[in-house]
Amino acid sequence: MHVCVFTVYIHNKYTHPNFICTNIRLLGQIRLKVVHLRMRRRARCFNDVIFAARASHYHDYFKLTKRWLRHNRHKKTYHFHVEWKHDFLFTIVKDKSICLICHQAVALAKRGNVERHHNTIHPNFKDTYPLKSTHRSKKVDELKSVLKAQQSLFTKPTAKSKAATEASFRVSHLLAKHKKPFTDGELYKEAMVAAADTLFKDLKNKEDITNAIESVPLGPATVARRVELLSEDVNQQVLKDLSLCECYSLQFDESQDVTDTAQLMVFVRMAFKDSTTKEAFLTLLPLQGRTRGEDIYNEFKRYVHDNSIPIHKLVAITTDGAPAMRGLHSGFVALCRHDPDFPRFLNYHCVIHQQALASKVVDLSHVMTLVVKIVNSIRAKGLQHRLFKSLLDELWLSRGKVLQRFVDLLPEIKSFLESRNEQHEELSDDAWLLDLGFLTDVTAKLNELNYELQGKDKDVTHMISAVNAFKAKVGVWASQLKNGSLVHFPNLEKMLQNMRNKDAFLPQEFCSQLEKLASEFNRRFQELNDIREVVVFISKPFLPIEIEEVSTKFQQVFALPIGVDMEIIELQNDIELKARSRDSDFWGLVNTEKFPLLSSCALKVKAYFGSTYLCEMAFSQMKIIKSKNRSCLTNRHLTDCVRLAVSNYEPDYRALADSVQSQPSH
Repeated sequence: MHVCVFTVYIHNKYTHPNFICTNIRLLGQIRLKVVHLRMRRRARCFNDVIFAARASHYHDYFKLTKRWLRHNRHKKTYHFHVEWKHDFLFTIVKDKSICLICHQAVALAKRGNVERHHNTIHPNFKDTYPLKSTHRSKKVDELKSVLKAQQSLFTKPTAKSKAATEASFRVSHLLAKHKKPFTDGELYKEAMVAAADTLFKDLKNKEDITNAIESVPLGPATVARRVELLSEDVNQQVLKDLSLCECYSLQFDESQDVTDTAQLMVFVRMAFKDSTTKEAFLTLLPLQGRTRGEDIYNEFKRYVHDNSIPIHKLVAITTDGAPAMRGLHSGFVALCRHDPDFPRFLNYHCVIHQQALASKVVDLSHVMTLVVKIVNSIRAKGLQHRLFKSLLDELWLSRGKVLQRFVDLLPEIKSFLESRNEQHEELSDDAWLLDLGFLTDVTAKLNELNYELQGKDKDVTHMISAVNAFKAKVGVWASQLKNGSLVHFPNLEKMLQNMRNKDAFLPQEFCSQLEKLASEFNRRFQELNDIREVVVFISKPFLPIEIEEVSTKFQQVFALPIGVDMEIIELQNDIELKARSRDSDFWGLVNTEKFPLLSSCALKVKAYFGSTYLCEMAFSQMKIIKSKNRSCLTNRHLTDCVRLAVSNYEPDYRALADSVQSQPSH
């Protein structure tokens, strides 16, 4: 026999924890802890716990008093039994036991409760429909069908109403996506009803289909509310991605709408941990009054604060070259750099703007001035002339295309002007014609570069590659031109072949123009040259490099601590990674714990914008949305419409439909 110590802990809201010890003779040692006993008086604590223990060869058995069990037993869970449907005419509806006869519910799904209800409320049912009879089974099925029918009277209209509401969200999104006014919602409904009358005229449920279409609420006020909710849903998705991304960059541009209100367009490019990126519309901020750098900064800072934007993840800002944006002391970028809330970030001028400005160094204005004058004359006097329709179609689209069409139609243009007694000596001047051919060729090449730089998902790596390739091409063109080769200048060669005195051709003048163009590109893109080595390494990490030079660039651009050179060495000697170097998601395969500095830099480079193309594209959409016919559109609705027109995010239509009160159209 061994002596066992029972340790009992009693804890309740009336007394502090008590320690009670008593000795009981047992065949084994038993230790028992009883917690959370709720007692009314401390004096009853010991008396309410009486133990009788008996040990067997395999297990211990405890018997507690009824009072102790009453205070500590667990809450029992009751379940509905299928046989109750026939025995007591009860069924289960949304976890409730419902009587099939009177449709009343019992508090607990206990056999005693349902049996008492059946025998008390419906005592004569068992006489009319005996238990386990076929007659009783048919009656039970009939009563159950009646209950389901009554429920459907409430559920079906609700489901139809929800479907109509969801449809109104979808149609409203289409209206905003295609930049249509809110008032077009009713027109869309009329069109659908008219189409349904023809498409479903032979169907039995044609009337149901038509009624369903007519029940979709698409009034102007309703569409406006739907657009607000759709825009907010998309905005919340973007803000969620901002909170999840590792880093992001921003592009800014400013323009005026049809009411001369200055609008600040902001787009974001986010890089995520798995090395993927997303571009998204962030906001459109109206600038009331002046548009100084301080005004832009204050408006954007207010937006950041109101929407809890994680500004510490910002790595780059791309803008145009306006003083309000890039002013040395009071520009928007300078004010952001001086703000302690902003982290260290990279800033550079839009690559497309820089390319356009660099192109102006080709000084052949005397050619372009006359071409524009002649084309305008043709436009005014020979609009219906079939030979010039293609020329006039290109007039306002592209200078390069206008020049090419002008060269192609030069003989016809001369004849047309002679018939109008308009004399232009330059059209017979060999030097002017050579300049025309050269300008046409160079402008076409600049247009190709401009087109290459435009578009979505064009990161800074792609743009640096395109610009550097163009600069290299300019050097080759100049070298070949010096040697008399015109293989890359077909229009210049065409003009030269038509010249009587070919000795008058002096390629040095055109080489000088190309050298000026190359020099201007180097000057304009100095900002990109500063990060070129970093970008090249991120895109091609296994090319032979000067490790010290590249690591120094990394430290300068990203303000990195010492150690990036060691990571570069380890990465370039990793055989497994080298075998995967051509994978598009290479940096997603790199171990971030082994290469933390390089992985972080790669994500930042992926997040860099190269231009403000998205802002310019969105401004084109904005001018369609807020036209003269919709000049009263509020700034809030303008932002909502632009967001839905340019965003790739898909709203959650069902959740939006559930969030509003369904009110079908009548």
